[in-house]
Amino acid sequence: MEVWYSAQQVPASLGAAAGPGSVVTVGVFDGVHRGHRAVLDRVVERAHEMAEGTGQGRVRPLAVAMTFDPHPRHVHHPEQRFALITSLTDRLASLEEAGLDAVLVVTYDLDFAAQKPEEFVRTWLLGTLGARAVVVGDDVRFGRDNAGDASYLRRIGRAVGLDVEILGEVSSQEGRRWSSTWVRRCLEKGQVREAADILGRPHRLRGRVVHGQRRGRELGFPTANLDAATAGVVPADGVYAGWLVRGRRGEDARSSENSENQGSGGREALGAQAVRKVGYQVERLPAAVSIGTNPTFDDVPQRTVEAHVLGRCDLDLYGEEVGVELVEYLRPMLAFDGLDPLLVQMRQDVAQTAQILGVPVPGPIRPEDVTA
Repeated sequence: MEVWYSAQQVPASLGAAAGPGSVVTVGVFDGVHRGHRAVLDRVVERAHEMAEGTGQGRVRPLAVAMTFDPHPRHVHHPEQRFALITSLTDRLASLEEAGLDAVLVVTYDLDFAAQKPEEFVRTWLLGTLGARAVVVGDDVRFGRDNAGDASYLRRIGRAVGLDVEILGEVSSQEGRRWSSTWVRRCLEKGQVREAADILGRPHRLRGRVVHGQRRGRELGFPTANLDAATAGVVPADGVYAGWLVRGRRGEDARSSENSENQGSGGREALGAQAVRKVGYQVERLPAAVSIGTNPTFDDVPQRTVEAHVLGRCDLDLYGEEVGVELVEYLRPMLAFDGLDPLLVQMRQDVAQTAQILGVPVPGPIRPEDVTA
């Protein structure tokens, strides 16, 4: 998947008369939950439906998402404390998993927000992205003062020859609409399993590993401590079963029509070149995760996110950006009367985490064996 961070990075051939064009959707896609996925799946499907030609000469529009950074709410209401469900890095990873060919990340500012709806459609959808079709949810809003909506998009689509498809409400089996707000409310209560059901995957925090008090190391439970600038909605205080995710984005690359993507089951040629999926190389390690101020000790005044990787005493993660996926809430933060009851509880947390994640219960770690 290609990622474009400005209109100038979008290939000019995309919107050319002989170019492949695109099927576009527009939104913040915070969390990329099941409702978003329904729209994204339809974008990919529509792009394939619009393919022309046969064999290696088969050409189709690119499946493209247009998203924004920063979040519009951060621009219009900077005084509000509002954390994104996922970092931009993880948002892009989820968009790639949906099968998109490209994402345009637009820098959202007051100048961009001041565009009239028609200007947005003509400049960005038709001009920059060469859109042949647009797929959006029925709650779409765009343009100055959010004046553009689904009805407006249909009208201007008919006027300019743009195919517009509006998807109706996408809901859970109980009839509740999938939404980012619903995810946030679950996380505020520590309901990470419920949040995962809405997202379609475990909720993930992302941050850089920093030096902490090193107390876990001294107790035989070394932890990776995330810095204060952790990205993502940090759920309610408590101990969770989860995964520590190490990974990085591969190098952007293009491949020719004769690449592996053109084989059986691969994507059709996208004009002269085909976009190769970039992919993320990841390593997922089972972890017991603590979120809170650690009431047993008096020198932890701020909330922290700490992940103890089960059975590992050799991981040197300092300075590395990692993800922490939260699978299930185990218990609240507790104040213990001394180290012995704390250690008993931590061993129970590790055993319960291993059981939930389906991995062997590790043996104890001696403090002197910790090498990182």
